[in-house]
Amino acid sequence: MCAVNAESEETGRTPTGRVASVALPSPIALAFRAAIDEAARFVGATAPNPPVGCAILDRHGDILTVAAHHRAGMPHAEALALRQCAELGLMARAAIAVVTLEPCNHTGRTGPCSEAILASPIRTVWVGVADPNPRVAGGGIDRLRAGGCAVQVLDQGVDLAAACRALIAPFAHWSRTGRAWLTVKQAVDAAGSMIPPAGRTTFTSDTALTLAHLLRRATDAIVTGVGTVLADRPGLDVRRVADHAGRVPRLLVVCDRNGRVPADWRANAVARGFDVRICDDITCLPEMLGAAGVLWAMVEAGPGLLAALRAAGLWDDWLTIGVGPDGTERLDVAVRTGTDTPLRLFPELAAVLTAPEGEACFPAS
Repeated sequence: MCAVNAESEETGRTPTGRVASVALPSPIALAFRAAIDEAARFVGATAPNPPVGCAILDRHGDILTVAAHHRAGMPHAEALALRQCAELGLMARAAIAVVTLEPCNHTGRTGPCSEAILASPIRTVWVGVADPNPRVAGGGIDRLRAGGCAVQVLDQGVDLAAACRALIAPFAHWSRTGRAWLTVKQAVDAAGSMIPPAGRTTFTSDTALTLAHLLRRATDAIVTGVGTVLADRPGLDVRRVADHAGRVPRLLVVCDRNGRVPADWRANAVARGFDVRICDDITCLPEMLGAAGVLWAMVEAGPGLLAALRAAGLWDDWLTIGVGPDGTERLDVAVRTGTDTPLRLFPELAAVLTAPEGEACFPAS
């Protein structure tokens, strides 16, 4: 494999210092995909930190190690990748770092990743997206460049850059506004009803149910309404897939203005590992969640609460699973502002977002 040189004319560096998609070297593209996939494994466990992935390559573009940030207080992706590289005896070969998010340049629970990179042999760094936090944006890139690293930031039009932005969309929103990102998941039948047939708790397929549990796993909080609690006494925990081991308790927020949440249901939810909160004013919901360190919350509720959230504009993306008379399920994703959404991290929903008509389908079972 040929050497990868971030300073060569073949990188396609634009006048702004970003990298055009047509010129992205194949080894770098593969490394970004590996870093994104590794970071995606921990979405839902890192709050209030963003999920980040890092790959370290040698000068020929061969990947030496891939790592991700697991949760707050644990090593950042870059620090963990460097440690793994050292433990494998490969540090002398380390030449290139590919990181989904701009390396930090401040000391919190861990040291600055910019300094960790500068203390290594790495002198070429590729960044998927700049840090959206207005208090620290650009600091890591500037420090790396000042320390002698060649730094390239992906052009915003590159598909891999969109995936990097999807990883941090809730964090970016929270950093700018202090509010959690709210995803609404709604299933409707051919008549537009959300009520399952008699004797059933759902009318969606096993594939759609598994997707719902993957979404629960990826989010920091579940929001529902007291009407749903009283009617269905839902568990709302992660099943069908393994949840993050050792994660902090996931918030379970019930929207209830009249103190109707049953004490036994709440106690059972706490016993299953939830941190149960009550919200008596939905207009305060995003700020309430954000203040609790929630980056991404999913709403699973009945038509009353969903209508209220839509009327108040209190949603960021909206996943609709529409079930036709023949059992075919059509998926539709609406994004309230812009095009960035964490739903892009799920292959079936990424297909929806890139489909010409903005929707895709699960076949009839």
